[in-house]
Amino acid sequence: MCFLRRPGAPASIWWRMLRQVLRRGLQSFCHRLGLCVSRHPVFFLTVPAVLTITFGLSALNRFQPEGDLERLVAPSHSLAKIERSLASSLFPLDQSKSQLYSDLHTPGRYGRVILLSPPGDNILLQAEGILQTHRAVLEMKDGRNSFIGHQLGGVVEVPNSKDQRVKSARAIQITYYLQTYGSATQDLIGEKWENEFCKLMRKLQEEHQDLQLYSLASFSLWRDFHKTSILARSKVLVSLVLILTTATLSSSMKDCLRSKPFLGLLGVLTVCISIITAAGIFFITDGKYNSTLLGIPFFAMGHGTKGVFELLSGWRRTKENLPFKDRIADAYSDVMVTYTMTSSLYFITFGMGASPFTNIEAVKVFCQNMCVSILLNYFYIFSFFGSCLVFAGQLEQNRYHSIFCCKIPSAEYLDRKPVWFQTVMSDGHQQTSHHETNPYQHHFIQHFLREHYNEWITNIYVKPFVVILYLIYASFSFMGCLQISDGANIINLLASDSPSVSYAMVQQKYFSNYSPVIGFYVYEPLEYWNSSVQEDLRRLCSGFTAVSWVEQYYQFLKVSNISANNKSDFISVLQSAFLKKPEFQHFRNDIIFSKAGDESNIIASRLYLVARTSRDKQKEVIEVLEKLRPLSLSKSIRFIVFNPSFVFMDHYSLSVTVPVLIAGFGVLLVLILTFFLVIHPLGNFWLILSVTSIELGVLGLMTLWNVDMDCISILCLIYTLNFAIDHCAPLLYTFVLATEHTRTQCIKSSLQEHGTAILQNITSFLIGLVPLLFVPSNLTFTLFKCLLLTGGCTLLHCFVILPVFLTFFPPSKKHHKKKKRAKRKEREEIECIEIQENPDHVTTV
Repeated sequence: MCFLRRPGAPASIWWRMLRQVLRRGLQSFCHRLGLCVSRHPVFFLTVPAVLTITFGLSALNRFQPEGDLERLVAPSHSLAKIERSLASSLFPLDQSKSQLYSDLHTPGRYGRVILLSPPGDNILLQAEGILQTHRAVLEMKDGRNSFIGHQLGGVVEVPNSKDQRVKSARAIQITYYLQTYGSATQDLIGEKWENEFCKLMRKLQEEHQDLQLYSLASFSLWRDFHKTSILARSKVLVSLVLILTTATLSSSMKDCLRSKPFLGLLGVLTVCISIITAAGIFFITDGKYNSTLLGIPFFAMGHGTKGVFELLSGWRRTKENLPFKDRIADAYSDVMVTYTMTSSLYFITFGMGASPFTNIEAVKVFCQNMCVSILLNYFYIFSFFGSCLVFAGQLEQNRYHSIFCCKIPSAEYLDRKPVWFQTVMSDGHQQTSHHETNPYQHHFIQHFLREHYNEWITNIYVKPFVVILYLIYASFSFMGCLQISDGANIINLLASDSPSVSYAMVQQKYFSNYSPVIGFYVYEPLEYWNSSVQEDLRRLCSGFTAVSWVEQYYQFLKVSNISANNKSDFISVLQSAFLKKPEFQHFRNDIIFSKAGDESNIIASRLYLVARTSRDKQKEVIEVLEKLRPLSLSKSIRFIVFNPSFVFMDHYSLSVTVPVLIAGFGVLLVLILTFFLVIHPLGNFWLILSVTSIELGVLGLMTLWNVDMDCISILCLIYTLNFAIDHCAPLLYTFVLATEHTRTQCIKSSLQEHGTAILQNITSFLIGLVPLLFVPSNLTFTLFKCLLLTGGCTLLHCFVILPVFLTFFPPSKKHHKKKKRAKRKEREEIECIEIQENPDHVTTV
């Protein structure tokens, strides 16, 4: 098709023509799709069922959990992983035999226990219980204990003590590291040892009632992370039952002919089988399950049931006197255009989350699964559910009961039957007055909106309170956005009643005065004998408690009155005297020598730093890391700093925020690029404002609700973008296209057309979230809070904020009023002419 622009014609007319052509083209395509489904319902019902059976069975056979928690939740591309590789190459684990800090470059296999005394007691006075626990661990079968570290917590120092002597302590922490050296066999032995270690700690807790034991092993985090999925199984089934019940009840009417309870039920089941098919495809492609994927059923259900309820509303808006196939086609033409656009935006946003720019593997895997789920969701809605709608429409056309599937008797027959029989078998004919042409107006939600809510929300006395409510909403959201904190703490993803969380809480309370031991690795030859280098090392280590061979060696030279101001003397005394003494022999593992002929050189060495911290230990450790790294580039000393926890903390806040920024940018880009190609440009403008308001509201309120920016909350924020578009877009586009005289009448028409589907979907969505509240897991708590805010803020905007604000601001409806006045005037003139020409037929005009 070709358009030739007439010279002097306004550009807006051509844009309007182009928009109309695109809109009508999409409507025509959806109309033909509806006709195709209505003519071949068995085919479109069978194909999805076969796909579900095929991929669903394969999902059961190929199910496999993800075993590497670090790969899943730690940033994929981080400097900390490079630093760990360098530290491992310089100081391999198998060269360290007996030192506490030699296991810095890899967590490895370990067992930890915190022994806590009762309130007011001193743990130092309970040495017998501590030693019994220690001996029991050392006597364990297949133990590969390498070294033991101990630490006091809740320390009270002797008053006025110069050497900081300990008066009492509340807790002691003991760590048992295992030497596995990367061997698969030894790793299996280590795993067995850790299991036995945890069992032993539970047994010792029963024997020592005067001590509280909190244990942790290297596999504990992985076990407690996957424990969420086990705890949530029954709750997810309860959620499904609640959603099925809500959808069934909300699709029912008193009219036994037009009521569609089974369609609400089948709509939810349609989304369920699409999720099962997506899971089968995921496992066939060697995907591994993790607990973050628990959110996919709720995400997919929120979008899928929206299409179900919109199709039901579209069916109710069609003319009853048409054949059921034409009614199906009209419903598809009315609904599937918007549903196709929103599904495309879902796919775009989650596709961007699955892109290489995403640095968190859990987010990437989730987004990949969500993309597949959205595609299958869309396919199953127009095929499987569309076929169900065809059969239901055929039953309605043939006047069959919507529940019992029997022929509805005539009104004369019903008049002779009891009241209960009339109530069960009535098709609503008696309730329909002479001026009501649409019997579906009796649906209880639609009746409530039309007769009560629309008049109330557009009342001039209600609008000031709505404006005040929005200002309060915006102020709290803004306040929350200023307090955003990253969720690098992996405890946020674990089951809340797990041993790992209990251990972490006790450790945070009693052992938060100092940071983890930080390895300080000098990876290039350095002139340690030079006074300027010595001063640079002291400056770098200032503010830390250092365990340093360099400092000890300088002290040794000073006490021994030995001069070592050149390279040969420095290295000679170091090797022949200092490292030979028993109290300094452990420093041999911290220095790497190289020999060229008779000359020895120090090519690398390491120190250990511990920083003083407050209660917010993790945040301060990240600050230490961010301060030390730039110094390694600006100073003459080339070094790296590393601790195993850095792998999880390194640029975590940036890694988790990038996906939602990319997704948000993608949505805005799509909406801006289609600004002049969609139904109405002001529709896109209002949609951008609405989505931004909802997104910032959810972000701010979830922060005030103590939700950190971890991978779960970021996925929920990406979903919020789409959920808001899914519900606001039909309402806004119907408003801007409405031809009523005033904005108030237009918003009433929009709410009457789409309010039922929006309220049905959000209500089902929120009710389905309730069982998550009873899953004892931090992951599900975060999921519940974020999705509850998503549904609540969207409901607030669709039914409170937008209906009021759209009556204040453009688009104006005056041109529609002028057009209607012109048409009415023209019609009156034509009638007058007819009267003058036919004076004998005045009464028929």
